[in-house]
Amino acid sequence: MVQITTGTVCHLEAEMVARALKRLDLTGLELLIIENVGNLVCPASYDLGEDLRVVLLSVTEGEDKPLKYPPMFQSADVVVISKVDLAQACGYDRDTALANIRRVTPKARVFETSARTGQGLEEWRDYLVQQQRERKASDSLSP
Repeated sequence: MVQITTGTVCHLEAEMVARALKRLDLTGLELLIIENVGNLVCPASYDLGEDLRVVLLSVTEGEDKPLKYPPMFQSADVVVISKVDLAQACGYDRDTALANIRRVTPKARVFETSARTGQGLEEWRDYLVQQQRERKASDSLSP
């Protein structure tokens, strides 16, 4: 694991990631996850060279986040909704959340997950494995 300090900026940039990669042993690496800093505004505008852009939405944040921060969700290939085991306690409205996500990013794949119960984690893992296989197959066809 390598931590990237963004200093006074509110987001990661590709150059920061490139410098951090030089500090990693990439031998045999099959999956690299870049976790961008916490806000949902700035990161949407910066391409980090990722193959897959994932946005995390916790049920504790509310159903309105896709509408409040549409660029972040519009740029997402995947939306992972976390902490679904807390939905009832938070008054989370699943149908409204999904409708808001679809309104902003109709093509994004949505996974509903809970680390506590394990719900959705196997499907999320299987999706990542499939994406990795497809990437390898695509790379092997490239000249």
